[in-house]
Amino acid sequence: MAESIVLVLNSGSSSLKFSLFCLNSQQALLSGLADRLGQDDPEATLSWKADGQKQSLTIAGADQADALKALLNLLKERGMADKIKACGHRVVHGGEYFYESVLVDDLALDKIKRCIELAPLHNPANALGIEEMQRLFPGLPQVAVFDTAFHQSMPKEAYLYALPYELYRDHGVRRYGAHGTSHKYVAQQAVKQLALDPDNHALVTAHLGNGCSATAVLNGHSVDTTMGMTPLEGLVMGTRSGDIDPSLHQFLSEKLNIGIADVTAMLNKKSGLLGVSELSNDMRTLCDAAEQGNEQADLAVHLFCYRLAKSICALAMPLGRLDALVFTGGIGENALRVRELTLAHLKLLGFELDPALNATHGRDNNGLISTATSSKAVVIATNEEWAIAQDTARLIGG
Repeated sequence: MAESIVLVLNSGSSSLKFSLFCLNSQQALLSGLADRLGQDDPEATLSWKADGQKQSLTIAGADQADALKALLNLLKERGMADKIKACGHRVVHGGEYFYESVLVDDLALDKIKRCIELAPLHNPANALGIEEMQRLFPGLPQVAVFDTAFHQSMPKEAYLYALPYELYRDHGVRRYGAHGTSHKYVAQQAVKQLALDPDNHALVTAHLGNGCSATAVLNGHSVDTTMGMTPLEGLVMGTRSGDIDPSLHQFLSEKLNIGIADVTAMLNKKSGLLGVSELSNDMRTLCDAAEQGNEQADLAVHLFCYRLAKSICALAMPLGRLDALVFTGGIGENALRVRELTLAHLKLLGFELDPALNATHGRDNNGLISTATSSKAVVIATNEEWAIAQDTARLIGG
């Protein structure tokens, strides 16, 4: 397996992300994106980066099957197609069926499809990506890596809602979490970088991007997390509200004379940073606007950090102690102001920011952005694609 290549796919409804890894290096041989899939535009674009160069081509067609065919042709042209030993797929929801990554067979694929009702925007595309790869590469091992699997170690008191128990028993209504691959990866990296005991550590990992979640990790296992049955629960996000009063659905439906589905769409697509700022869901745009005096942009940033800090405090409770706080994801790795404001709220937990280290994202100090006498706060770049490639190699015997 030392020279074998693993293809990693993240199949979405309107995009297809891909990476190609030789398993003796974390650096992708080739990575890219096919976007505008399933849109009115009759053409999509396949873009990739290899050998330090960015290239793109126009795909004749606009669905996922066309994108995979174009990718296959690209791999053949570069002499890589025959070297691929397996394909790892990101699958958003595994329900209670999957506690870890699995080799895909008919039964596993059927269970992935059963979880469509839990992730109607994601799992259909994930399943389609697997089926198309089975058709294009018959006999090639396919591995499913689930966003929810890492959180299956949560105890019942952490994942159950205080609802009639029959809703859980009969319909699977419970908290499942998300971003599990990222939380697991950065937790493992934190243990290495901070020289923590692999069997005795307590971390809170904060994955902050357009979607956000934080997780309590005890001795390598998720014991609680902020996202719930769907990605709407928890932290304030780019366009998602995060936690709200459940009665708001009825209130807004009656006040605005719209249906429940419309309220849910508003909470998912028009809320969060975008809703509060009335400007953007992009944290970079909001921080720049706040510096220039935009009060609503500043409010959105502060609200985001306040709610994040509250959740970090809550997640410290089941851990009993906190060895380190890990920031990751596009915002977590790059937004100086977000880390500054969040840690300012966490003096109760002993955090004190080192501004100079924060300014370099911790790159000059093994990721650490806190002072020498502070509780440890660290920035670690996530690499979900590499984690999927590793799981894929492990399951095929690499």
